Amino acid sequence: MLLIPDFELDSWNAWIFTLPLIVLQILGAKILGKRGSGEDWGHTEKKKILNITGSSIVFASYAYTMFLPFKLGTIWFYAGLLVYLLGMLVEILAMLSFYTTPVDKPVTKGVYSISRNPMYVGHFLTNISIACLSWIFLLVTIALVILEHNSVASEERACLPKYGNTYREYMNRTPRWIGIPKSRKEH
Repeated sequence: MLLIPDFELDSWNAWIFTLPLIVLQILGAKILGKRGSGEDWGHTEKKKILNITGSSIVFASYAYTMFLPFKLGTIWFYAGLLVYLLGMLVEILAMLSFYTTPVDKPVTKGVYSISRNPMYVGHFLTNISIACLSWIFLLVTIALVILEHNSVASEERACLPKYGNTYREYMNRTPRWIGIPKSRKEH
């Protein structure tokens, strides 16, 4: 990974990895839309601004990948490819669980049984894999994780009154992030 990466517009750049991510985000927005609006999930004006800021950063970083060449034959490429595929799998499985759960029930099956926020985990994994190509993308990914963490907290607070004790029990048994133990402060 170079401190200042090469910039070249080419057909074999990291944008190839971003196309499936854009498709997943469009599908995800449609799937999430069936469960309610942003207000239903605790998105205040401040949270909406944070979400718009995060989305802007995401799409700017996707545009940046058009100029980020692959470095085939390097450990960074192969490690990044494995992490990317894992992230895509997590996101797809999360969306399937979300889509097949009735609207009046919290999503707790599939990958949601090991993380309360597997879509965010999958998104992080796909972004961190692209970050293997660039320090700039790594810094963008860190900024997104900070923004998403704040968004997740408000979404989970909004789930408590919506789903009641069922969601509280789910929070007690399932960590917010995969592999990160629950904190008592989370609820």
